[in-house]
Amino acid sequence: MPNTERPTFPKRAVITGGMPYGNKNLHFGHIGGVFVPADFFARFLRDRIGAQNVIFVSGTDCYGSPIMEGYRKKVADEGYEGSITDYVQANHDLQKRALERYGISLDIFAGSGLEPAKPFHAQLSHDLISRLHEQGYLRKLSTRQFYDTQAEQFLNGRQVVGRCPVQGCKSEKAYADECDLGHQFDPEELISPVSQLTGTTPELRPVDNWYFDLPAFRPQLEKLVDAWEQDPQVRSVVTKTVRESLTDPVIFVQNKFREDFEAVESKLPNHTLIEPEGNQSSFQVRFANWEDRDAAREVLEGANVRFRTGKTLLPFRLTGNIDWGVPAPDLEDVSGLTVWVWPESLWAPISFVQTRLATAPEGTYSSTDWRDWWCADDARVFQFIGQDNIYFYCVAQPAMWEALGWDLFQDTPVANYHILFMNKKASSSGAIKPPMAEDLLDYYTPEQLRCHWLSLGLDQKAVSFSPKAFDTSVSHKNKKTGEEVLVKDDPRVVDPALKESAFLTNIFNRLARSCFYGAANACGGHLPTVPADADVVEACTEATLAYERAAHGFDAHGALAVAEEFCRNANKRWGDESKAAKGDDAAYEHALANAFAALRTTCLLMHPAVPMGCELIAEHLAFAPEVFFSWENAFKTPAELAESLGETPEQHAIVALPPRFDFFEKHPSQMGKK
Repeated sequence: MPNTERPTFPKRAVITGGMPYGNKNLHFGHIGGVFVPADFFARFLRDRIGAQNVIFVSGTDCYGSPIMEGYRKKVADEGYEGSITDYVQANHDLQKRALERYGISLDIFAGSGLEPAKPFHAQLSHDLISRLHEQGYLRKLSTRQFYDTQAEQFLNGRQVVGRCPVQGCKSEKAYADECDLGHQFDPEELISPVSQLTGTTPELRPVDNWYFDLPAFRPQLEKLVDAWEQDPQVRSVVTKTVRESLTDPVIFVQNKFREDFEAVESKLPNHTLIEPEGNQSSFQVRFANWEDRDAAREVLEGANVRFRTGKTLLPFRLTGNIDWGVPAPDLEDVSGLTVWVWPESLWAPISFVQTRLATAPEGTYSSTDWRDWWCADDARVFQFIGQDNIYFYCVAQPAMWEALGWDLFQDTPVANYHILFMNKKASSSGAIKPPMAEDLLDYYTPEQLRCHWLSLGLDQKAVSFSPKAFDTSVSHKNKKTGEEVLVKDDPRVVDPALKESAFLTNIFNRLARSCFYGAANACGGHLPTVPADADVVEACTEATLAYERAAHGFDAHGALAVAEEFCRNANKRWGDESKAAKGDDAAYEHALANAFAALRTTCLLMHPAVPMGCELIAEHLAFAPEVFFSWENAFKTPAELAESLGETPEQHAIVALPPRFDFFEKHPSQMGKK
């Protein structure tokens, strides 16, 4: 028996894509790892529940130390004369262009410090921090911040580099309070700090800032992760990462320092000693709270006992002392602070939704009240993020939402694993530089890359993107010349990035062209007048339901596999039936009716992945996209769809194709290649 069970969907939905920093353009990882999967789901939901019920938002992260440092370097190294706002605006415009070229269908790509979102974001930031203070969940802490004595200035987070102090982390690229793998720590824990300005070792000097009392929400977070573990839409990487933070504060001390530790152990706050097991090189010292752990750190540092800390919930910093940031409200005796960039990027999607609702033409959305999108029982927010950002979106954010008391429901996080480059993690700030997103379009079409990235299965594991056009590894040596031949220049090497393209340019194209050319020859340029076979209609229904289940679970790879298998089978059936029908006009029209039904289903299912080609097919079928791709009509054949619009198949003329027309074209650089 076919599986006819159908998933449920919300009445309204917000989809968010990660916010890129405003100090650079987008590389392929931004697009392929986050924006394309988010766009796939946003387009699917628009088709599934109606465009008026979906808002897809993202924007440039305009503030913070990475922006300040990028701007400083551009002024110092290139003589840039624009303001920091000009600098961010220019990068924002580049990012927006790259997204548009890949067909990312954002309802708004805003900027936290740019019009029109800037005032909405500033007001929400002010209201949110003030509310947390009113609720009693802010703590004023005096912490130490790095100060460069040679440059005579405090350093922002990205102006200090060292090694991560978190136990088990091997990152050599750690900043003042977080490493490039997303671990959080206090500045004084950073190992071997170096000022990026002068190359000297900076001092730590005290400053006051506001912190959110994140540790107070451990019970609520444990309850949330319990629920997430039962939710099929939440991936195990999320729950595993969150669980790692919901532990008691621990200090790890190497066994070789045991005597030194025991000499000062009596001075430590109450703790539990956990002996090493097996070949472990460290023993653990566990505390009841982070304050006791930090007090112990001071004792151990004073005794020159080396140690590392474990993951635990710490107060979450909300403000900072850099100039380039959203102004924080003046609270008690503390003034002149700005909001730290990470917290304000968490609520930026709310301010972007507010901005979009306030500026969209009347009637665009089913509600203009942002609370109907973020607080209502029949709405959901789906946040597409990278695995490095799970701590912020799945630990800090839900705790803040709970503390606010604004009835904000917890979002559904959709976390992808890393998309690697040539089997290695690439980063704009690392040794391995990823290609910029737009540079790839010199060798591939957007829809080829969209399909390839969606098929990588980043929901399961980190996967490498290895485009042949950028592969400079050695393939072999030329036997005649002895010269090395690179993979990118070797015609014998198949391009991994074109694996899915063959389906588009061959199978899908062939089915579409067969329908149009066949109808022109046998049906007078209109739809077939006979119905499709019952087993064809049943196959269309089964594929549609299977695809819906996969898309609901954010399994783009599985959804596309359903569509591809269905289309391949339909193409084979068309080949067999059309060949058998030679000389029999009635049988040929019957075969066409089956092919048109399959084409309509394939087009519906592939629309979120390759929208441009699918919408071109709908245009030639002479159906408005809002009708053709609506799931209210998902189980109708083209003839039935025409009849629902008041037309007979004979009356519904389709647009004739010129000879050798392609709905899905190869990139010009691929012409002549198999």
